[in-house]
Amino acid sequence: MRTPAPTSEEIQTLVSYLPRLYATEFTPVKRWVGLSESQNRTPSLPRPEYDPLVEEFFQLAVQECWTDYDYDLKNAERNLNDENAIKAADLDQIKAMLTYCVRGEKFSDGHWGQMIEGGQIRRVLERLEQLL
Repeated sequence: MRTPAPTSEEIQTLVSYLPRLYATEFTPVKRWVGLSESQNRTPSLPRPEYDPLVEEFFQLAVQECWTDYDYDLKNAERNLNDENAIKAADLDQIKAMLTYCVRGEKFSDGHWGQMIEGGQIRRVLERLEQLL
């Protein structure tokens, strides 16, 4: 299913997070919660408590204009880990990479933080800035 392309305003809105997500001393994960045993003595799995800015960013990135329902998981992952692939990415490839980033949190707690700290989100946003 093909989704509409983001408008230049939607691109600018997403790109506006670049300096904030990569500000000096910014930490995407404030703390990990759930490390203790619950009342019934069943250990709970830890999950990240994200900075509200991270939550805001991914709320925007989950919008339909940024979603690629038919993305290739392996290809998106490979492109995200290849700086040259990101530098040459078109808007459809960016959408696939953002879809991978958004959905990854469902399968791996802390994925959003890893994508920010690893620089993948930075490179994607820098590429979007160039595409404007």
